[in-house]
Amino acid sequence: MRRMQSTKLLNSKWTAVTPVNKEKHFIVTRLNPPEQPSPNVQTVELEAVYTQRTVSLPIQALADKDQWQQGWQ
Repeated sequence: MRRMQSTKLLNSKWTAVTPVNKEKHFIVTRLNPPEQPSPNVQTVELEAVYTQRTVSLPIQALADKDQWQQGWQ
């Protein structure tokens, strides 16, 4: 698992290892703060470049190399 720095996540580019509906390339468009006061981001919103569909997922999902690759591949 990779370590994620929330300060560098906004506007970062990601590639889905297994694309669905031609959605392969994504950009982080929003960092969702935790519900409890904490400095750590819990979820992020990704926008698909091809369809502009937005997906919200836990930050730990981006750390899984079997699902996501950093940058556009």
